[in-house]
Amino acid sequence: MDEQKINQVIELSREFQKEFETVIADLGEGLWNYCRYLTGSPWDGEDLYQETMLKTMGSLYQRWHVTNLKSYLYRIATNTWIDHCRKEKRIIGTLSEEDIPTADFTDNLDLEEALEQLFYLFTPRQTAVFLLKEIFQFNAAEVASIVRTTPGAVYATTRRMKEKLKDKPERLTSKTKPIESENQVIQTYLKALTHGDVEGLLELFSDQPHYEASLGFLETTKDEIRNGSMQFGLPRHKVEQYILWGRPVIVVLAESKNGLLIHDIQYQEVENGKIVLSRSYFFRKEFIFAASKELGFTPQLNKPPLNWE
Repeated sequence: MDEQKINQVIELSREFQKEFETVIADLGEGLWNYCRYLTGSPWDGEDLYQETMLKTMGSLYQRWHVTNLKSYLYRIATNTWIDHCRKEKRIIGTLSEEDIPTADFTDNLDLEEALEQLFYLFTPRQTAVFLLKEIFQFNAAEVASIVRTTPGAVYATTRRMKEKLKDKPERLTSKTKPIESENQVIQTYLKALTHGDVEGLLELFSDQPHYEASLGFLETTKDEIRNGSMQFGLPRHKVEQYILWGRPVIVVLAESKNGLLIHDIQYQEVENGKIVLSRSYFFRKEFIFAASKELGFTPQLNKPPLNWE
């Protein structure tokens, strides 16, 4: 195996990713929100967003040209989610053109508030139709093409859904709050991260670690971590644990003249006294922005090598 050739391909793929991110910069926030509400969860939505990005980058070579990049991205996200639901044996649902009496359902319907209920009240295809048509402003023909139905079914489906959403149950909300982990490994990890102790932190990982910065890098040995993402040490920022969207996470906070800013959000899995998976969302702009709003902090916009200003 030609290692030099492989490394050349890796470098070329990194350059391609940077160019791709520039091209889709204006579409990222909308697509992330679509994935979030389609899956009914910010965490599942983030996973779907990442998978959509990887599939899109990996499939562009098959296309002679793309006339509507936004439609192409939403199509991949929709089909990826529906395929996932099929594997999970969920009812995908059919879209009927059977009409109901025309009425104006929007006067008393708060669409933004209704978004949280879509996943629980409707099938995956119905949810996709409503989001695409009512929230992300695709026309009926475009929606029909993405979800593989007819424009008539799109109109009928959205009308029926609006009727049902009028009588939706009250949405429950929960506030995020800092927590103190009862897991000794995580407590030690927090101390190592705070003090910039690279070797102490690596000691907590299993011998087969999965250390990932989503859509940034992936390292699977301690030497890769030591000589890769941690080769220049750790920033020694303030770290706290929070419950974010029902999941315990580590929030890395950078000090600034305007107060604490969210530098990174991390999630770890521990088995048999060792960290087997550590995932960072450092590179994930849409995720960091949504989480910052949920947690009540401002995101750090300029954090080399990234500048989101």
